[in-house]
Amino acid sequence: MDLPKTYTDQNETGCCPVPNVKEWDKRKFIFKDKHFIRMYTKSFLYVPLNMGKIMTELSETAQKSGFAMPVNEAMILSHEVSPWKAEQLYGVTQPVEGADNVTLNGTFLSRVFEGPYKDAGKWVKTLHEYAKEQGYEVKNIYYFYTTCPKCAKHYGKNYVIGLVEVA
Repeated sequence: MDLPKTYTDQNETGCCPVPNVKEWDKRKFIFKDKHFIRMYTKSFLYVPLNMGKIMTELSETAQKSGFAMPVNEAMILSHEVSPWKAEQLYGVTQPVEGADNVTLNGTFLSRVFEGPYKDAGKWVKTLHEYAKEQGYEVKNIYYFYTTCPKCAKHYGKNYVIGLVEVA
């Protein structure tokens, strides 16, 4: 199954396009050889400290390689490793030489959230409940922050797609 487009063709900021969240809520997806490049952010009690720098580096690496995803299919997943560290996975069309490459395979359930990052604890609970309702156990949780803070402010919505890798 192909993933829905992550963004619409509307872009009022010249930065982040308007996210296409409607097609992502309460869905089941199969990832088969979904390629990402990975870097880690430092965190303080799950709050990222160097997110901007890492996102810029990932974007530049993907762009220079020629394997960046088309804009309306772009996907960056954040996975909290500990209160002090999170991995950032930047979607690419194929492995990038010299980068830390990761391939995701498996079944994922999705939910769409709207609100500030401080609500992430509530989102975790909702994702666990949703997976249980669907008859699955949670393996990992990833978040796709669909816009940067500046664009979220411009659009008046901070949409986050929660993806649960299930067993």
